[in-house]
Order: sequence, then C-alpha cells, then structure tokens
Amino acid sequence: MSDRFMIYGATGYTGKLIARTAKAQGLNPLLAGRNEARLKSIAAQHAFEYQAISLDDPDALDAGLAQVDAVLHIAGPFSQTSKPMVDACLRTGTHYLDITGEIDVFEACAARDEEAKRAGVMLMPGVGFDVVPSDCLAAHMKARLPDASELTLGISGLGQMSHGTAKTGIESIGKGTRIRRDGRIVSARKTPRREIDFGEGAKPAIAIGWGDVSTAWHSTHIPDITVYFEASPQLEQMAKMGGVMRWLLSLGPAQRALKKRVEQQPEGPSDAERRQGYSVLYGEAVNAQGERVQSRLSTPEGYTLTAMTSLEIVGRVLAGEAKPGYQTPSSVFGPDFIAAFEGCAYRDLNG
Repeated sequence: MSDRFMIYGATGYTGKLIARTAKAQGLNPLLAGRNEARLKSIAAQHAFEYQAISLDDPDALDAGLAQVDAVLHIAGPFSQTSKPMVDACLRTGTHYLDITGEIDVFEACAARDEEAKRAGVMLMPGVGFDVVPSDCLAAHMKARLPDASELTLGISGLGQMSHGTAKTGIESIGKGTRIRRDGRIVSARKTPRREIDFGEGAKPAIAIGWGDVSTAWHSTHIPDITVYFEASPQLEQMAKMGGVMRWLLSLGPAQRALKKRVEQQPEGPSDAERRQGYSVLYGEAVNAQGERVQSRLSTPEGYTLTAMTSLEIVGRVLAGEAKPGYQTPSSVFGPDFIAAFEGCAYRDLNG
C-alpha cells in the first residue's frame, strides 16, 4: 500500500476536471483508463504517472490497484464498469469510490457489504454531486425528525450534462420512474408530480429515479422516499412517455442512435458556465402524526462540486477514515459534511 490513489476514467469530461483539480490541490494520482493515447496527453499536462488498463484484464487491473490505497472510479456507464472494478478492489484490498447516480449500482454495492467487510474494503459509490449533497440532506432531515416515515428530496439548477451522464440517462429510459415504498424500490405506475419551492416560489417538479431512492434509505431507513427534479421540457417529455415507447427506446438500435446524438453535443459545461451555475436542493420529512420539517441546501454547480467532494473523500480515506463495508457519504462523514464546502449551506425552513 502506498498512501496513493488512482483515478480510473481520467479521459472523460469529469475525469479531466478532477485530474485538473487534483493538480491544483497538490495531489499526485495515478491516472488510468483504456485509451493510452488520451491518458498520455492528460498525464503530460499535469506531470502525472499513467497506466493503460482495461477492465476486461483482471491481472492488469489487480497490478494497477496494488500500487494504490483507493480508486476513484469515474468511467461510466457504471452499470457496465462498476462490477469488474469492485471485484478487483475486493481482491486487492483497495477502497472503492465512484461518482455514479445509478440505483442498480448502489444496490449491487450494498449487496456486497459483508464481502467488503471481510476484505477490509470500503465500497462508497456516489461521492460526487450524485449523491453527496442529497445524501447529506437526507440525513439532515432524519436528524430533524427522527421518526420520519416519508422523505421527499428535490433538486434544481441542473445545467448541461456531460456525455457520460447523458448516456446513463438514456440507458435508464426503459426502467420508468423508481421510488421507494415501505422500504422497497418500486416503479411508479404514474410519474409523481408536485410543486416545490426552491427559494423563488413554488415550481413544478417531476419525480425521477435518482440514486437517493437507494442511498437515502441506507442512510436513514425512512421507508417512503421520492426524489424530484425541477420540471424541464425534457423531463416533461419523459414523464409523458408511455410504456411501449419506453420499451422501444430501450432497445439496441434506439439506444445507439440516442447515444450517437449525445456525442454530437458539447462535452460538458464550460468553465464559465460552471462558475456561474449553482444548485438548490429541497428536503422534506413527514412522520406518521403529520409533523413536517423542510430544509434547503444550496451548492455550487454539480460538476464543480463533484471535483470538490470526491477529492475530499479520497483524502479522508487515505488519512484512515475509511469504514469497511458498503457505506454512504453521510453514514461515514455525517450530514454536516457537505456544509464544510465553499458555497454550500443549509437553511431550515421550519421547526
């Protein structure tokens, strides 16, 4: 073990941003990924060491991970890439962090909790905007109303997506809107809608199968959880889509066509767009007696926050704060973890 970490997937939009932020913080990660030419170019910009490693090559992956204490896994879609990396981390005793927002990936990692404990490895998916701020907010709401039976989370201010994030959304089209009821993840028969005040008056919001449908339950054990995004034309179109259309768009030809269209878009928000962007998250908890608490959490733009939170968690893991097993950000670092970052602040609206 070397008190060092790997960034796997350093050639994508978020990977390049995190590598750049790591350099600015004086860190020295090992960059890794599949495309050697791209890796070499990015590593040269920051004087970082790099290794071209395929997730399909377990021996090479194990050899790479043997050089580090933790991996920050950024190569999506995580539905395809998480398992081979988690497998390798459990074989090599390497702590696993990623920036997924995919419910199935969180649940797959949670299912390996005991295996990870035996290996002395922490599995913490979701160390970026997905899901650090919303997970901390969920824990904050639980602390405000310990007997809560319903949790609502709302997210606004999402701007332009990276190619990887957009492709992940495309892959989830066929799954419908997932929510948690009585502790179980289910697909809603009809997409829930409501209005949420993110600070500028009530705005229409549409439920979406965000990662907190998984993680907020592991953090709070509140049985009913719904996550909403502020409504947009794209979300309205998705919400109105029938089952047959979702099925058609989940098939291979449609998936390839949609992803090809994504590749023709800008790689992600510009530095100027990130500096100007921000998000506001809303939390609401209700208990069986009808008591209700509400809070807001303001944060910087999502990709900017991802670089901040993921590298802070890497630093804490390397400092010995890892807890073996499957973990969520708030279960290890607490609900106030997010409030320590510049531009992040809670505001309790009642109680």
